[in-house]
Formats: sequence, structure tokens, C-alpha cells
Amino acid sequence: MNTYPTITIDLTLDRHTIKDVLRAILDAILFHRLFGLVKPKTREVLGVTMPGVSDPDMEQLVEEKVDLFWKEIEGGMSKRGQIIVTFSEKRPKKSWFQVYVGEEDVPWEQWVINAEMQQPRDLDRPQFDTALSNTLTKAIHTMLTHTSSDRGRTAVPLITNATGISPFPIKIAVKIGGVEFG
Repeated sequence: MNTYPTITIDLTLDRHTIKDVLRAILDAILFHRLFGLVKPKTREVLGVTMPGVSDPDMEQLVEEKVDLFWKEIEGGMSKRGQIIVTFSEKRPKKSWFQVYVGEEDVPWEQWVINAEMQQPRDLDRPQFDTALSNTLTKAIHTMLTHTSSDRGRTAVPLITNATGISPFPIKIAVKIGGVEFG
């Protein structure tokens, strides 16, 4: 059983918006959970301004995961998938008799993006885009509410290593049809 917070964002996307929306959501999550010296940026998606981080390594990580998600959704049978962002901390790993045998990543927070791809008819495009825009606004509100809440603030472990943009390990997993890729 997870003792750490799990925040879920549900999205219904189409071929035209899938990459931009997923990039924006991942950027916004990272913006709210990176604790190093962050150079902010914004991304405009369907009339919603999303925060992000201008960092080559983070941008490459986001791009790789979004491309992997797109490739697996486009080429597979399932049109539903998840991108799971897990923030962890390094802790000493204990074995039998309390002997330390290295370090392990212990999660302290997880973000689950459930994405389903649909293809709206041209007649339904305005309603689809409006609904997705509202979902993005709600996602930003969820991020702000969680990260500023007592539960969101207390989930963050003590920062003991302040080098780099993130003092904590970040894992971004792509799951399609229950199978994890990359």
C-alpha cells in the first residue's frame, strides 16, 4: 500500500493535441516539484498558459517520454495509457540484521496521467477543444492546490543534497495496456 500521495489527472486527447498537452502537463508537474535553481518558461496550449522549466535535460526527458507514449499509442491496439511521474528520495538500504547495503529510491509522491486518445468529428472539434482546455485549467488548479497544501508540502523530504535542478530522483514511466515501456 502506498503511503505517499498519488495525484491523478485524466485526459481525453486527439491526434492533434496529444503531444502538446502531454508536454505541457509534464512540464507543469516538474515546474511544481523541482527544487533547484529553476528557469521558468510558459507553454500555451488551447488558450491555457502552462508553467514549465527551461532546462535541457528535463526538456529532453519530457520529449523522450511523450514520443514514446505517442509511438506506443499510435502503433498499438490500446488507445489508453498512463504516464507516471514518481519523485523519490535516496535512503540507506538495510538488509538482514540491519546491515546497510547501499541506497534505494523510496517514493514520496506520484503523479498519474491517464490519457485516452479519441478522434472527434470535425463538427465536434470546438466542444472537444473547449473540454480539453477546461481539463488543462483544472489540472493546473489540482497541481497548485496539492503542492501548496499541508499534505503536499509535508510529502517533500528534507533536502540534503542541493546540487542540480532536482535533489531527488525522478522517474517517468510510460504504460500502455498495463505494459511499461522505456
